Amino acid sequence: MRPSRIAEVHPAGPPASAVAAVARDKARAVAREWRGPAVVLGADTEVVLDGRYLGKPRDAADAALMLRALGGRTHEVVTGVAVVEAGAGREASTTVVSRVLMASYPDTTIEAYVASGAPLDKAGGYAIQDLDGRLVDALVGSYTNVVGLPLEATRRLLEQFGVALSEWAAP
Repeated sequence: MRPSRIAEVHPAGPPASAVAAVARDKARAVAREWRGPAVVLGADTEVVLDGRYLGKPRDAADAALMLRALGGRTHEVVTGVAVVEAGAGREASTTVVSRVLMASYPDTTIEAYVASGAPLDKAGGYAIQDLDGRLVDALVGSYTNVVGLPLEATRRLLEQFGVALSEWAAP
């Protein structure tokens, strides 16, 4: 894995277009630095509530605010995935949108979860798999998208470039 080191600034427009643009920028940046043939994968995931990107919490207080705002409500997890063939200039991208209905959890759950430190590095301040899934009541769409990378869509993109998903699994 090689980080792109680009600023993740979302262009104006619908979230689906914006995250796809950032994913392409990330993949292009790494592909430009690569020596030799390579297929580069870039992704960008955002939690969107009422048309607003939540991002990652700045601190514990921000995480608690996000979790309170999300509680009992539906939001979208939007991920752009891009693949760029280094040196060849060939690229493809897609966007996956999942709708998540959060549970109505009490403040004590928020406080304990935030105190664990788990929400601090996650878009929207939560992970669907945390707390044995008790933060979420329902999901429409891709579970792996909400976890962090929509594997179904990623596999289809990589196959367009001749890369099978099993080829990029860790040894």
